[in-house]
Amino acid sequence: MKNILLGGISPEQFLAEYWQKKPLLIRQAIPGFSGTIERDALLDMARDPDVESRLVRQTRAGWEVLHGPQRASDLKRKSDPWTVLVQGVNLWDSATDALMRRFNFIPQSRLDDLMISYAVDGGGVGPHFDDYDVFLLQGLGQRRWQISHQSDRAFVEDAPLKILQRFKPEFDWVLEPGDMLYLPPEWAHNGVAIGECMTYSIGFRSPRADELVSEFLAYVQENLCIDGIYADPDLQLQTNSAEVSAAMVSQVSSMIERLTWDRTDIGDFLGRYLSEPKAAVVFDAPDTPLSEKRFVSAASKRGIALTIKSVMLFHGDEIYLNGEALDCVEEDIDALKVMAHERLLTPAQFNALTADTQGLLHACYEDGFLAVIDGRT
Repeated sequence: MKNILLGGISPEQFLAEYWQKKPLLIRQAIPGFSGTIERDALLDMARDPDVESRLVRQTRAGWEVLHGPQRASDLKRKSDPWTVLVQGVNLWDSATDALMRRFNFIPQSRLDDLMISYAVDGGGVGPHFDDYDVFLLQGLGQRRWQISHQSDRAFVEDAPLKILQRFKPEFDWVLEPGDMLYLPPEWAHNGVAIGECMTYSIGFRSPRADELVSEFLAYVQENLCIDGIYADPDLQLQTNSAEVSAAMVSQVSSMIERLTWDRTDIGDFLGRYLSEPKAAVVFDAPDTPLSEKRFVSAASKRGIALTIKSVMLFHGDEIYLNGEALDCVEEDIDALKVMAHERLLTPAQFNALTADTQGLLHACYEDGFLAVIDGRT
């Protein structure tokens, strides 16, 4: 099925021909798009200490980066091109979250967040590489994008950003509101504002191998236990007491070799790890939560939806919500898989759940993970 967001090609064709392979320029991916948030509201977010932001400024002396919260005076400067990047706007604004969800032809386990950048004329962050896939959707104004598949990775010395010393663009486009550029990892790019502009960057997770291994080993330590203690009843007298003997190495090797894992363990690790909220994410529990009885009554009439910061995934028949595995009734698992995809349950779907699962969802509601649908979720 063709997808306007992808320039009329199907998601299957996009994945086969472009995803992690080559760039794609899409004119009017969202016709008439002017953005999901006003400039002043975005700049207010940049001043919020709970929101991650960076101010990047290019001066005669070089590049400067200021981490948020930003000062109002810095967001009104007239001299020197500058841009402010506000990370994870989808966590704070429902319209921005809805925009990000339009990219669900990529698994949610790969989706990271939606960043919005505002720049004055000439503002940008310099030519650079990213290690992840990104869709760059133009909102307010125009931005000129130059891209290159160069292998030269030399960076400007002593710069606070990884800016390429020798950027050699191969393609050069100006994006208008509603235009979008997809870039795979490792494509060098440089975006420069033409007048004031806002760009929406939908980014995808690409964990490094060492990060995955480190996190998995932490999971193993917490979840996979080996019984017993080190023992050496046949200990022999050593010539040198400082030696770590071959016998000790063999004994410990046999203990460690008892630690094994399989694909089920790895799937469980990924479900927890990939649904774990970022460290700065805080959930807002309801001030006056409904009792379970009143929650069930309200949800039966209006349905429920995941709150904006929640991540719900599944692997096999295991359901994961915000880093935890849910203790689900088997007959309700398929309904919860639908909820993970759609991010809501209709009244009919909620009513079809067992009382145990309705109670489980009430506990999730009390934690601020989901809410009864009322237009504010």
